[in-house]
Parts: sequence; C-alpha cells; structure tokens
Amino acid sequence: MTLVPSSRITRLLARLTLGVAVASLLSACFPLVMGGAVVGTMVATDRRTSGAQLEDEGIELRAASRIRENLGDRVHVNVTSYNRRVLITGEVPNAQDKQLVEQVVSRVENVNSVVNELAELGNASLTQRSSDVLVTGRVKAGLVDAKDLVSSAFKVVTERGTVYLLGRVTQREADRATEIARSTSGVQKVVRVFETLTEDELRNMLPQPAPAK
Repeated sequence: MTLVPSSRITRLLARLTLGVAVASLLSACFPLVMGGAVVGTMVATDRRTSGAQLEDEGIELRAASRIRENLGDRVHVNVTSYNRRVLITGEVPNAQDKQLVEQVVSRVENVNSVVNELAELGNASLTQRSSDVLVTGRVKAGLVDAKDLVSSAFKVVTERGTVYLLGRVTQREADRATEIARSTSGVQKVVRVFETLTEDELRNMLPQPAPAK
C-alpha cells in the first residue's frame, strides 16, 4: 500500500473545498453569507479552544440572522468570527447601513470586538465573487505549501481582491503568511486581523512530548 504524504492530502482537501465553494456560488447567489464568502478551513488542529470554536459558529449564525432581520436583502454582508472577534466584509449602500450592521453585530452574544471592513458600494457581481473564491484557494494552497507554517492556524477571507488573514499566530507567522498572500496572483491588498501570540505562548499551546520511560 502506498502512503500519501499528509501535506498532499491537505492540499487535495483545500482544492476540494474550493471546488465545492465555486459550485455553491455558481448555483445560487445569497445576499448574506455566514463564515465569510470565501473561507477555507483545513482538517487539522485549531488554536482556538473547542468552546471558542462553537461560540464562533453561533456568533456567525446569530449575526447573519439579525442582519437579515434588520436590513433585508439590500446589503451583502459576510460575517467571519474568530475567537469571538468578528470581521464583517461585503457591500452596503450607505454609511448609515454600514454603522447599523456594526451595531447589530456588536450586540450579538459573546462578541468581543468587531472589525468593520464593509464598503459603501453596490453588491459585488457573481464574476467578482467567483474570482474571490479562486484567490482564497490560491492563498490557502500557498499556506499549505509553506513548510514553516501550520496552514490550519489561518483563516482566509477575500472581498473584491482584498485578502483578510485571521488567526492566533506569532509575529513571525503573521509576516510569513502576509508575504505569501501578497505574492499570490489576484491579490490586490492584504489586511491582517490577527491575534498575536508570543513564541512562548505558542510553545505552551503545542502538545508536549510524553516523558521518556
């Protein structure tokens, strides 16, 4: 039996996720997307606690529902929560709606802070959203290929060519991931929404080797 390297499996999973995302995007166009329109999540260790991961999922669901209740389909908003810090991206028609979306999201249970990156523009076209999906796939593939990074430590969202990087990472990891994203085809700008860890904090999070017998 031939064993497939784990990095290759992860890359294949990333491509499969990208294919599913593109298919979903082409089959239906929703004004509100939960978890980011173009977010890829690897099957690997997450640096958030299990409780924080569940809370992030709940935040995204509740925020999406409340935005829909308050603003209907006149806005296109992507809600991405990572460790209770919420990134909102997409398009709104005016400054009043931009502020209203932020207020709605900030009142959702367990939200610690909101990063408002909404643009006062008409909703992005299907072509633009499809392009953003492809850009995210390329960035994720670049993170997987980087031998000095753990790709699952990062969450990637793309809006109109701007790539948002989220995660709990060290300064070294943040700089390396930013370098990879900036050199990726189709990326116009990179915005970092990281929670910075010290190298000691990261070491304490990693599984400790079993004591020698």
